[in-house]
Amino acid sequence: MMVRADSPHYKWLLILVLFFAASLNYADRVALMAVFPLLRKDLLMSDMELAAVGSLFLWSYSLASPLAGFLGDRFSRSGLVTYSLAAWSLITILTGWISSSQQLLAMRVLLGITESLYIPASLALIAEHHDARSRATAMSIHLSGFSIGVVFGGTLAGYLGDHYGWRSSLLVLGSAGLPLAALCKFLFRGRSRASDEPGRTPRTLPRLSFAAILSRLFKTPSYWVLLVEAMLLAIGTWTLANWLPLYLSETFKMSLKGAGFAGTFPTQAGAMAGVLIGGYLSDRVARKSARRRMLLHSLCYLAGAPLLLAFVVSSSYWFILTAVFGYALLRAIGGSNANPLLCDLLPKNCWSTGIGLMNTSNTFVGGIGILLAGYVKSDFGLSGVFASISVMVVSAGVLLLVGYAVILRRDLERSLEFRDA
Repeated sequence: MMVRADSPHYKWLLILVLFFAASLNYADRVALMAVFPLLRKDLLMSDMELAAVGSLFLWSYSLASPLAGFLGDRFSRSGLVTYSLAAWSLITILTGWISSSQQLLAMRVLLGITESLYIPASLALIAEHHDARSRATAMSIHLSGFSIGVVFGGTLAGYLGDHYGWRSSLLVLGSAGLPLAALCKFLFRGRSRASDEPGRTPRTLPRLSFAAILSRLFKTPSYWVLLVEAMLLAIGTWTLANWLPLYLSETFKMSLKGAGFAGTFPTQAGAMAGVLIGGYLSDRVARKSARRRMLLHSLCYLAGAPLLLAFVVSSSYWFILTAVFGYALLRAIGGSNANPLLCDLLPKNCWSTGIGLMNTSNTFVGGIGILLAGYVKSDFGLSGVFASISVMVVSAGVLLLVGYAVILRRDLERSLEFRDA
């Protein structure tokens, strides 16, 4: 029996299904990173071409994200989630049949375009059904699916790559997405908008033009603080995700399966624990004031940044992985505040576009970071590249602290005035 959209159970069923969709979203995009040695051998790819596997995906994702976000504010968010899942699953299957590096890179571009529809629509869909009392917790459960997907995708690709070749994991992962898309099509019917104020009926806001939404964003300086700090973090996050398995394989002479697991598990276990803890803490601190989300955000980044120096102060495998886990944990606790705070700052009819623009900036600079790491890898080593990420994390933490102290209070007051207008 289908659960009605206005049922109190529906909003948590929604999170469960989106958790699995999120897991596949990231598993499909990272699977190739665990089999770089096989791609180098089979398709004769250079370090720069391997870097392009990540960069082209991120850049196509970046260019498509503004439109994807705008579509999420104009059309059915549940429909966009479903069609995005089906499309990227088909692209993943087709990637398993390519025969050249050029074809592989072209498929990565298509994957970026199709996956770009998912996050803006899914996060806004969650925010529609969960008010400020449970929004951060719900978003964090959903985001933990990304971490599961990275570990699962990297480990599965490494294992199947060792035994059956690099194509096998793409066929398995892509095939898993199609029945899940069918389930989404069946379940996601109707929608229930949550009010941020208990006992108050939410207003239906008009659909805005892209220019009108941009105008609203430009009038919210705290949004741009969130956007810039997210860009700084994205450079490090994507560089670490893209190159850590290869670093472990080359430095500690690990198998593809071992490097695929070790290169994803510490970061994603830390991230998954972090987003769950962070979502709970974010909802707790926001009960007194939503402004406290940004303070928690900042302090976690400043505490986590020094841990990345482990790459240059130690050659111990376990010390490095422990430091990576600790950094990922603190980064995720802090980052769990970003999307709920964005929803506190912006009206509902701007949520998807706001998230889409953040995805654009994050993935664009993330692609640059991956490419630069591939370029300087031979001169400074990946250990030096990873350690330098700490500078960007500190910069993001300081920016958030300034935003908290100087501009956030005024922006939140303006947001309340807009809701009451």
